[in-house]
Amino acid sequence: FLNPLLMMSVQYIVFSTLFKSNIQNFQLYLLTGIVCFNFFNESTSMCLTSISGNAGLITKVYVPKYIYVVSSVVSNFLIFLISLIVLVGVGIVLKVEPTMYLVQAWIPLAILFVMSLGVSLILATLSVFFRDVEYIWGVACMLVMYASAIFYPVERIIKSGKGWVFNMNPVYMCIANFRNSVLYGVP
Repeated sequence: FLNPLLMMSVQYIVFSTLFKSNIQNFQLYLLTGIVCFNFFNESTSMCLTSISGNAGLITKVYVPKYIYVVSSVVSNFLIFLISLIVLVGVGIVLKVEPTMYLVQAWIPLAILFVMSLGVSLILATLSVFFRDVEYIWGVACMLVMYASAIFYPVERIIKSGKGWVFNMNPVYMCIANFRNSVLYGVP
């Protein structure tokens, strides 16, 4: 509960006062991006070492190796679902009216889950053979975060002619569709 709430508080203070963001319901805008990206980041980062970290167990007991990755992603998804309680609480405090499109919020979350699982399986396999994948993925995740419009309005980038960045980023698409159903009431 505290992690997404504290991250939202710090980023809200920084981006609403220092950079003067004019996004309506900026706290909820920020929190939707934070919880979705944190799920993707934590799932993929934990899975980097899920196979190599369990090498002793893998050699002793036969268990399909993908189970380690799947269990990491599922446990992170459960933590993500718990963090959605904070999102609901902030929405209630800000008096954001739920719309009928709120029932569509599960679609981008399901896509985000499947995408996180797929990327995690690829990264776990690569990290068995190449240990440096862990460090490269940390930098790649930072790049994905900045290209996901978590704490800035998308219009600024689109006006500058660099909107293609969002079209190439599937994490942004999940965050944007989740925001559309939760925050803006758009199908």
